[in-house]
Amino acid sequence: MQLSLGAGAKTERILMDFHTARELYECDSRMRRMSGLLTQAQADKLDSTKLSAAEAILERCVRLGQTVLTPEDEEYPAPLRSLPDLPAALYVRGDMTCIREKLVLSVVGSRSASLYSLDVARQIARDLALAGAVVVSGGAIGVDSAAHTGALYAKGQTVGVLGCGLNTPYLMKNAALREEIARSGALLSEYPPDTPARPSNFPLRNRIISGLSSGVLVIEAGEKSGSLITARLALEQGRDVFGVPGDLTSVDYTGVNRLIRDGAKPVFSARDVLEEYMWVYDEMPLETLAEQPKKTAPAPKQTADVPLSEAARAVYQAFGDTPMYADDLVRKTDFEPNRVFTALTELEICGFIKMIEGKRYTIV
Repeated sequence: MQLSLGAGAKTERILMDFHTARELYECDSRMRRMSGLLTQAQADKLDSTKLSAAEAILERCVRLGQTVLTPEDEEYPAPLRSLPDLPAALYVRGDMTCIREKLVLSVVGSRSASLYSLDVARQIARDLALAGAVVVSGGAIGVDSAAHTGALYAKGQTVGVLGCGLNTPYLMKNAALREEIARSGALLSEYPPDTPARPSNFPLRNRIISGLSSGVLVIEAGEKSGSLITARLALEQGRDVFGVPGDLTSVDYTGVNRLIRDGAKPVFSARDVLEEYMWVYDEMPLETLAEQPKKTAPAPKQTADVPLSEAARAVYQAFGDTPMYADDLVRKTDFEPNRVFTALTELEICGFIKMIEGKRYTIV
């Protein structure tokens, strides 16, 4: 069904009329066309698609250790079932049951975010995870990486929703982070394992990020940011939208500031998000959130045992005997700020460095 209809099809209505993907596939071709639910291209593709193509993908997933979920499966994420364009299939590495009976919140924003925004994303995501929420983001560099890292640093659960197949060599600088995400929660995609990262995939991917969540937090988004697509989809899906206010004089914050002007709740800490979901916190009042002890970094590992990226190794070698700010490492390595933050994320997850008071980093 997915191979024929493609991502973003009006799956809910199709399944209402045909009940299951098998019934759609096996019914008379003329009946499918007369239903008016399929475009001409979808009907033609369904007529020409062989069942063996789907079987080959399933076999490929088994070899790669990926699980395939369809709306008929009990493990299929319940929040997605209500979407008019729910994914006909989901490819998973990890365990999607981590979102069951838990508050799920998305954190999204710019790929080229400032160090300030990256720190904000990391800290808010950490506090959300400490409070028991599952943090969802898109697995990309920038705010996405910061959000995933914050949740991981708190020993929490996080879900990365990708706009390509899970086996695609996409953003290899984030490979180590994706491995950690799969171990703590799940990596998720509606695209078969080897599907490349096409630009058209990502707006469709965003409906899954918002669809999984009770609310979406936007951090640093310009006027044409993809994060605004996620926010719009969240509103259409009946989810809450939050925004971290940004510099009024910078075009990098125009989108998120307009969201707040138009009704998104301004957020200055994780508490501002969590108080909207008080019913989740019967056993841990919000007043105690600020008193939660910070999680310590994982035990350091030998460099030989950890396949660090080239950038992470360069940043690690730039450290001296005293704690350093991220800005210091930017100047010392001559890397772009986002590349330095990604490297710091990798080093922190692997246990080589930790953040200390004053937002400085030090070798463990």
